[in-house]
Amino acid sequence: MKEIKKTRFYSLEQYAKFLIPSIIGIIIFMLPVKEFDPEINQDKVTIPIAFVASFIQNHIGSILPGFIVLVLIVSAVGSLLVKFNIVKPKSAYVRGLFDQTPVWFITRILAMIFVLMSYFKVGPEFIISKDTGNFILNNLLTTLLVIFVFAGLLLPLLLEFGLLEFVGTLLVKFMRPIFTLPGRSAVDCFTSWLGDGTLGVMLTAKQYEDGFYSEREAAIISTTFSAVSITFCLVVLKQVDLANLFVPYYITICAVGVICAIIIPRIPPLSMKKDKYINDGEVLDESIPLGETYFSWGLHKAISKAEGHEGIVKFMENGVKNALDMWIGVLPVVMGFGTIALAISNYTPIFEIIGQPFIPLLELLKLPEPVAASKTVLVGFTDMFIPSIIAGAEIKSELTRFVIATLSVTQLIYMSEVGALIIGSRIPVNVAEIFIIFIERTILSLIFVTLIARFVLQLA
Repeated sequence: MKEIKKTRFYSLEQYAKFLIPSIIGIIIFMLPVKEFDPEINQDKVTIPIAFVASFIQNHIGSILPGFIVLVLIVSAVGSLLVKFNIVKPKSAYVRGLFDQTPVWFITRILAMIFVLMSYFKVGPEFIISKDTGNFILNNLLTTLLVIFVFAGLLLPLLLEFGLLEFVGTLLVKFMRPIFTLPGRSAVDCFTSWLGDGTLGVMLTAKQYEDGFYSEREAAIISTTFSAVSITFCLVVLKQVDLANLFVPYYITICAVGVICAIIIPRIPPLSMKKDKYINDGEVLDESIPLGETYFSWGLHKAISKAEGHEGIVKFMENGVKNALDMWIGVLPVVMGFGTIALAISNYTPIFEIIGQPFIPLLELLKLPEPVAASKTVLVGFTDMFIPSIIAGAEIKSELTRFVIATLSVTQLIYMSEVGALIIGSRIPVNVAEIFIIFIERTILSLIFVTLIARFVLQLA
C-alpha cells in the first residue's frame, strides 16, 4: 500500500506553467468561433486554428500547389537517397523521417509521380483530371499543408503541459467499469482523441513493451481509442463542405466513439485476447495514494509534467518536427492513396461492388443516396480521407455527407497510418483481426451516426 502523501502547496508560477498553455490549447483547438463565409453569405461556426488557416490559404493559395510539389519531391527523393544508403543521416530524427518500409517508400515515389503529372497536367486523364489528381492537389492538399503547420506547432499546448495527465487521472475510476481498461489508459486515450491517433498507438505500444498493459488492454486501446486529431476531423468536414457544422459533428464523433468503445472490446476478437503481460510481468499498482483525491493526484501529475517541460526552444523544436512529420509523411499518403482511390471510384465499378452489401442497411436507415453512399463504406479501411473525398465529389445530400464524414473518423482503423503502425508494433493484433474490428466498428457506427445525425442536424 502506498504511503500517505503530505499536503502539497504549489506556487503561482507552477499553476501558471500548467494552466496557461493548457487553456490556450483548449481555446485554439476546441473553442467554437464564428467566421463569415462569403460563399453562403452568412456566419459559420469553426475553431480558431481553422479560421487562421483559412485566412492564410485565401491570401497565398495560388502558390501552395507549387510548394506541395516541392514537399512531395523532397519526401520521395529523400527516402530514395536514405533507402539505398546514398545519404546516411547522422540525425536519428532525419533518418526516421526518410527511412521507410517498402510499402510507404513506394507510396512516396508514386505520390511524387502523381503530383508532378497533376501539376503539369501531363499523363492519363484518370490520374490528372479535376476529379482525381488535380482534385487532391488543389482542393485537399492545400488545406492540409496550412493546417499541418499550425497543428504541428501548437498541439504541444495540449500534450506537453499536463492537461492530459490531469484529465486522465480524473477519469481513472470510470475507465475499468466502462471500457474494461486500467485508469492509466485514460492518458493514452486522450492523447489520441485530442492529439493524434498515431501518437496514441506509439504510446500504447511503448506501455505494452514496458509491461504496463496486458495483451488485451494494448489491443483494445490501439484499435479503439486511436482516433484522428481534432484538426484532422476539421479537414474531413471541410472536404464535404460542412465546416459550419463542426460542433455537432464532433459531438457525434465523441458519442459514437464512446458507444463503440463500450461494445467492441466486449465482443470477439478483442474479448478473446488474454490478460497476459509481456515477459510474464505482473499487474502494477495503480491505486491513488492514501490521503490523495483524484483531483489532488491529477493536479500533482499535471504540475509535475509542466515542471518537466524543457522550455520554449524545445517547444518550438517539437512543433517543427510535428509539422515536418505530417508534411513529409502524411501528404504523400493522401496524394498516393487518394489519387488511386478516386481513379478507381471514377473509372471502375469496384467500390460500388464491394459496397453493395451495405445498401440494404443504408436504405433501412433511410439515408438519402444510399447507392452512392455505399461506395464509401469500406474504402475507409485504406485511408480515412477517401470516403469524404468521394462524398464531397459525388453526394449532394447534406445528411449523407455528414454521416460519411463522421463514419470515416469513427471507423478509426485505416491502413495508411494507424493500422500500419499497429501491425508494425509488438501489439498482438494481426491484419485479419484488424479488418474484423473495422467491419464491427463500421456497422455500429453507421447505425448510431445516422440516428444521432438526424437529431443534431435538426438542432444545428
